[in-house]
Amino acid sequence: MIKISEMEIDYQELWADAIGKFIEVESEEKEEQNNDSSYISNASKKISSSSLRTMIKEKSKEKLNTSYMKTIKEKDDLIEKMRKQSTIDKQKLEETLHKIDEFDMIVRTKEQEIRNMERRYEKEIEQYKNEIRQYKEKEKNNSCIREENEKLKKDIEILTKKIDELRENGKGENDTSEAKKKLKEEVDKLLKANSDNLTLIDKIKKEIDDNGFVNMYKIKIDDISGWVYSKYLVDTLEEAKEVYNENGVYDTHKDRKYSRELYGGKASSLDYYPYNKPNFNDNKLLEKANAIYLNGSVIKNVDTYIDLAKNTGINAMVVDIKDGVLAYDSNVAREYSPTAYKNAINSFSDYQNAIKKIKDAGFYVIGRIVVFNDSHYGKDHPEDCIVSSSSSRLWPSAYSRGAWEYNVNLALEAAREMKFNEIQFDYVRFPEDAYKMSTSGGTDFKNKYDEEKAEAIQNFLFYAADQIHKANVYFSVDVFGECSNTYVTAYGQYWPAISNIVDVISAMPYTDHFDNNPVRWNNPYQTMNNWGKTAAARQKEIPTPAIARTWITAYDTPHWNPTVVYDASKIADQIRGLNDAGLNGGVMTWNVRSSVNKYNQIKSAFTND
Repeated sequence: MIKISEMEIDYQELWADAIGKFIEVESEEKEEQNNDSSYISNASKKISSSSLRTMIKEKSKEKLNTSYMKTIKEKDDLIEKMRKQSTIDKQKLEETLHKIDEFDMIVRTKEQEIRNMERRYEKEIEQYKNEIRQYKEKEKNNSCIREENEKLKKDIEILTKKIDELRENGKGENDTSEAKKKLKEEVDKLLKANSDNLTLIDKIKKEIDDNGFVNMYKIKIDDISGWVYSKYLVDTLEEAKEVYNENGVYDTHKDRKYSRELYGGKASSLDYYPYNKPNFNDNKLLEKANAIYLNGSVIKNVDTYIDLAKNTGINAMVVDIKDGVLAYDSNVAREYSPTAYKNAINSFSDYQNAIKKIKDAGFYVIGRIVVFNDSHYGKDHPEDCIVSSSSSRLWPSAYSRGAWEYNVNLALEAAREMKFNEIQFDYVRFPEDAYKMSTSGGTDFKNKYDEEKAEAIQNFLFYAADQIHKANVYFSVDVFGECSNTYVTAYGQYWPAISNIVDVISAMPYTDHFDNNPVRWNNPYQTMNNWGKTAAARQKEIPTPAIARTWITAYDTPHWNPTVVYDASKIADQIRGLNDAGLNGGVMTWNVRSSVNKYNQIKSAFTND
């Protein structure tokens, strides 16, 4: 509703107009009085007070009409604007109602799926109940079997002693193939004679190696069975409890720690026992590598990389299997991590053909797997991920046996199907902000077995190395450059405990990763030489160190504001710095984009010797 008060009429202006008119008439009247002949004729021009009021009314009416028409127009404009807005709001309301209908449909569908699942689970539960009832029924009749088992256990103890005697008698004849053969025949005969007992008790593994000795034992504790390599076993409990300290190796590490608690574990909790490295006849370990890195996206252009590497000192290529995303649609990933499988970059066959091309061209091929920094696996298995108030990342815990199994099986598939010479694990650690997580008081690392972080890392590497070596493939691990120091890091890496197990240890001392001092990346020789001396010292502190093959900087530095071009001379400086420090296992060039231009720029740094 439009109020009259909103119409602005200036009555003061109307009065001024009327008075002005009156004064004008009076002036005319005085002139006419001076002219008597015209005075009477002009007397009619006088204006009475009633005429003045009439004039004001007319003027006021005119102003009022003008203001009223203006108000009416504004009202019409406002009504039109409101009508248009109402139409828009109606459309939005209809769209919202449509979305609500769609959401209701989704909810009803999900509810139906849940009901179907409940019915299916109810059937499965009932089936399990029936099986339990049947099992209990059988148990009633098994008392005699249990008595027989007690007798068989005693028989097995006798059998075990006989096998140990045969093994002990054969130790002094290891250099005689005839003695090994004879010993193996006697063990086989003894095992065969007692096969029924072994089947029931599951105490002894019948796998004998080529030298006539047991390679693995099957161990059963309560209802849990598993295989253990004989290399991890000793004859007595006393020996098992002893700390390996040959040449003071344990004494070297036991008291090491940082200036403050980092919560990565104690060096004294780790294993420094010597483990012999494998040497596969059909797959020779590359002891000095000059390798370039290929990410999963560039594998489709593999011919370009082969052509640029030919006739240079480059003799190996590191190719991604998994780094954030899978490089190919792995069948293992389809089972363990459907999200990773769905987002794979290349097809299985395309990737397989690319690796074959690299090998056929004469290059040693290393398959790289980023292990615990895996958001796809984390999305599929949140139960395996670290939960922390100080981080929202999906990071599978290094304590998680599920994550162990997935990555090792992925490695075995790649070794078998892609024919890699070597499998390289990266991100074998807890997150780099593990210290903050540990001190925040709001973190669940999913530590089911009460291990220290460094213990979990070393235990995982024992498991991975044993499995990967079965495929006649070598095993390497990447570590932070910080690991060359004499303490266990907050994220669980400790150089000696890792190098002692794997075939190759590959640190990442990138020249712009130490600090913000330009001296670091402007003088790559000195930076790498200084770091290399500390790493070489760690290598000497264990009985069976791995080959030290180092990742070097192959991008312009610093990475956040590139001002120093890393050309062939800078690559050669890094290699020379490492060699002079005593690290002669070769290098791998880190360039996250796998830039062809950069590789062409630096390839002359590699020599063929």
